[in-house]
Parts: sequence; structure tokens; C-alpha cells
Amino acid sequence: MLKLYNTLTRKIEPFNPIKPPRVGMYSCGPTVYDFQHIGNLRTYTNTDILKRVLSLNGYDVFQVMNITDVGHLTSNEDTGEDKMEKGARREGKSVWEIAKFYTEDFFDSLKKLNIKPANVISRATDHIKEMIDLIRALELKGYTYRIGDGVYFDTSRLRDYGKLARLDTKGLKAGARIEVVAGKKHPTDFALWKFSEADSHRQMEWDSPWGKGFPGWHIECSAMSLKYLGNTFENNNFHGERSRTIDVHSGGVDHIPVHHTNEIAQSEVATGKPFAKYWVHFAHLLVSGQKMSKSLGNFYTKDDIENRGFDLLDLRYLYLNTHYRSTMNFTWKSITGAKRALGRLKQKIANYKLETLNSKFEKKKKMSKNDYQNRFITAINTDLNIPEALAVTWEMVDDSKVTNSDKLNMILEFDKVFGLGLGEKIHKEKTIPQEIMILVKKREDLRAQKEWAKSDEVRIKIENKGYVVEDTESGTKVKSVKT
Repeated sequence: MLKLYNTLTRKIEPFNPIKPPRVGMYSCGPTVYDFQHIGNLRTYTNTDILKRVLSLNGYDVFQVMNITDVGHLTSNEDTGEDKMEKGARREGKSVWEIAKFYTEDFFDSLKKLNIKPANVISRATDHIKEMIDLIRALELKGYTYRIGDGVYFDTSRLRDYGKLARLDTKGLKAGARIEVVAGKKHPTDFALWKFSEADSHRQMEWDSPWGKGFPGWHIECSAMSLKYLGNTFENNNFHGERSRTIDVHSGGVDHIPVHHTNEIAQSEVATGKPFAKYWVHFAHLLVSGQKMSKSLGNFYTKDDIENRGFDLLDLRYLYLNTHYRSTMNFTWKSITGAKRALGRLKQKIANYKLETLNSKFEKKKKMSKNDYQNRFITAINTDLNIPEALAVTWEMVDDSKVTNSDKLNMILEFDKVFGLGLGEKIHKEKTIPQEIMILVKKREDLRAQKEWAKSDEVRIKIENKGYVVEDTESGTKVKSVKT
């Protein structure tokens, strides 16, 4: 049985969705005002791994991911400038142009990381009506109040506010957790709707029952998740009687104390039901032991990885080596090692393919296939222990008692979770004719027997057919010489 660490209970729990085999999953997406850094990309990769593990366990996952293109302030709370407006001014473009460019770059990162797309990608600016409806529902229940700069949620009215982060709300003082906003009743109260300033122009603003302005960051995810996942994946009114609890909500650990805490508060008041059953959070990424910062020159993005000669799948392989709840330390040395390991694994697969094209090349061996399969499943189902699953894979690869055909089949099965695209690699290699692969295998056998003259004769046959073989440290490679 799959078991996951639930941030809400601080325990590893058996995974029991509300209406199996369907699993409703909401994943916090990017704020598209700048490039996503490799810490963000780690979170999205771990989200993808969670989704893959759920699928491998037979669940039908319906995933919703948001695109925040308005309302996320620079303080991540209720003060400062909207990050989108700031990004537009920085680059001399409109907010809409900024959102489009960085959204497309985000999708490009997901594609290169082999991350499966969500069933629904929901942009905040496409759901202003749903946010206004949700705020009105909160207002009707008496949980809001209005001050000079916006409409706020009154956290003092909710007895269990802060349960996800286990906040000591009584011990908090103004300024201790968030910046002071004039007129706020309590330090933890948060903005639902912000008013446009009279003496400035905003590119993104909408009319509302409370005045012209824009939504608070937290209200976005509640409105969109409840719309698409609030009633067995049907778009019923989120505050209707049939509104239901989401199975899984995922995101970075930095969202726990404010963003996700506030999502829970407003959603549970609106629906009268638990917002999400399981909360899965992914840990931070450091660079050479330090927090990423543009001022330190260690703020790395997709382009930085590729400009150094790495593929984003090298980065994905590196992510697999650290458990999702553990802080990861990125170095250029570590990604170099990941690139070599992934290359070695790909070469192993190519060699297995060579050796299994013709059964006469493979001797009968004692099978231990089931043992590795069971250990792999146990690892991934024990709170997504992907580093252990990767270790099991390498142990299997080096086990002489397992047939190469079984190794090949297991690696491809395991890659349904790893997501390294190893199956696609093999598919591309099928352009090499079987007769050539058999000759390559025959040459390798002769070289192993130190029959150098005979092996050269086979090499010449291969070359005469338009192919060359290269002997490298990681094994034999074959390619066509035709243009």
C-alpha cells in the first residue's frame, strides 16, 4: 500500500483517496513574472513523480495546476508591489506580454524535464469571477471586513486557523510574521481583494462589488481548485451542497506557513468541509550550501543548465538522488556526476538491446526478477523513496544472475516513475537494423575472446553496410555513416 507523509498530521499515512480509483490533485504552479529557477523545477519534478507513483498504483489522477499571472505581491503576503507589474516594468513590456513569455518558458521547462502535463492548467486571470464569488460567500458568512487598501479575511473567527503550519496565533505579534498593514485587525488576517490605488495605473484590474482592484494571491488557488476538483471533477458551484474535499494538494514547503494556511482557512469556511485530505510538500534546494540569490550569482535557471552543456534530464536524474522531504544541495560537480550516471544507464540499455536481439546470445540464468520488482515498489510506496528505488535499479543492473532481457524490461517499467525517457531512447535506436546489431554483438564476443583478427573482419562487414562502431569507456556504440 502506498504511504505518504501528510503535512497536516505530521505522519506517514496509508493513502486512501475519497473516491478511488479517482484522485483529485491540485498542484501550486508558477508566478510567471520571471524564469523559474532550479529549485522551482525540482518541486515540479517531484510533483510529477508523485503523479507517476499514484498512476503506477492504479489510480486515475486528475491534476489541476494554476498559473499565477496576477496578485502575487513581492512580500508574498499583503504588502509590496505585484510581482507581475514589477516584471513588466523591469523589461519594458506589458503585464500580458510578460505573462505569455514566462508561461511559455515554463511549459518548455516541463517538456524538457519530461514532466507530464496537468489535466487542467488554470490561469488566475481567467477565473476572476470565481474568485469574486468565493469572496462574496465568505462575506455572507461574516468572515470578511474592509479597510483602506482592500477586503480582508478575519482569521480570529476561525478556531483552527494555522493548523497546517501549527501556528501559535495567540503568541503572534504584528510584524512578527507579516508586515503591518494599517487597519488590519489581527496579524494573520490576509487580503482577499486589493483595491487599485487612485494615483497609479494598474494594467490588470477588474470591477468588483467592493471596488476596482485585483484578487489576493491566496484566493486564486482556492477558487480554481474548488471549481475543477470540488465535486468529483464536475464544475459545480464551489459553495454548493455537493462540494467535496480534494484528495491531494502539493507544493513547496515555503507555502506552508502563509499561502496554504490561508487557502485552507477560506476554502473550509466557504464549503464547511475539509479542503484537502493529504498535503504533500517538497523541500528547498540549496546551491553549494547557500540559498539561491541573484546577488550571490547562484540563481540558476533552465538556460544556465543548458548553456553549461547539460540536458534537463541530467538535472532530473540529479533530483532523483535526494528524497523530496530532504533539502537538496546542487553543485556543478553533482550534476556532472548525474550526467555520467544517466549516460551509463543509457549505454547499459543499448547493450541489453544488443544482447537480447537474438536469444542464442543470452545464456540461461537464475531469475531474481521478482525480488527487484518488489523492492522497487516497496521503495516508491514508502513515502516516495525514489533514492532507494534508484539504488535498487543499479543493484539490479549489476546483478549477473538477472537476464539482460529482464533487466531491460524492468528498467523500462521503473522509468515510468523515474521519467527519464529511457523508453523513448530505445524507440529511436530501432532505426539500426537487427542484422547490424547482431554483427556488433558478434564482434564484442570475439574481442572478449581476444580474437582480434576475426573481430576486425566483422568490423569491416559492419562498415561495408554503412555503419561504424566506436569502443568507449562506457561500452560499444554503433551509428550510421549515412547523411
